[in-house]
Amino acid sequence: MTILSGKLMEEPIGLVVHATGKTGVLHQLTGLIARHEGDITSVEILDNYPNPARTYFEVILPGDPEALVAGLRELPIVCHVELVKTLEKIYGKRIIITGGGAQVGQVAIGAVSEADRHNIRGEHISVDTIPLVGEHKLADAVRAVARLPRAKALVMAGALMGGDIATAFREVRQQGLLVISLNMAGSVPDAADLVISDPVQAGVMAVMAIAETAKFTIERLKRRVF
Repeated sequence: MTILSGKLMEEPIGLVVHATGKTGVLHQLTGLIARHEGDITSVEILDNYPNPARTYFEVILPGDPEALVAGLRELPIVCHVELVKTLEKIYGKRIIITGGGAQVGQVAIGAVSEADRHNIRGEHISVDTIPLVGEHKLADAVRAVARLPRAKALVMAGALMGGDIATAFREVRQQGLLVISLNMAGSVPDAADLVISDPVQAGVMAVMAIAETAKFTIERLKRRVF
């Protein structure tokens, strides 16, 4: 169960809908979900025309999902409906690591090792990496993390970064994303929630900060360098 606006809500369900048609497929599917009082929390078009469209939904429903599944199957455009586990249940929270290649790898070692420790205790934390070079490419990547589903923390690895990357850091922090930087030259560390010198430890602390199975308060560590 989840709490939304003070109300107790059911956990989202996952649906993969296989449908045919060109324009208007998503409109028809979402319209039926709305008629069943479904609250769509996530949607992704997996395949589109000219292939049969596959659309993944995560939906909170007030009751049994079978009525919605049956309704979707009755639509003329729908070929098949799968009731699946949500990505939150399978992959859980995401940590994104970007920056210089070698240091990205070291951060990932710490993050994956620590995530494994928490995941065997019931957590679901996944780690994604993308080594990039260049101020504008990195700034674009930072801003894009805030649009990624389930992304909770970003770790920036490198030796010298600033300019638009620091601006992007401040933007995504305002959107609720936790941002960790390695201790480096440039203005990026000043824009981060937490600055850590050792890349392996940065990965470890990123996992600890978002894990429910760890008692870790980022607010108590702000403005400190480790």
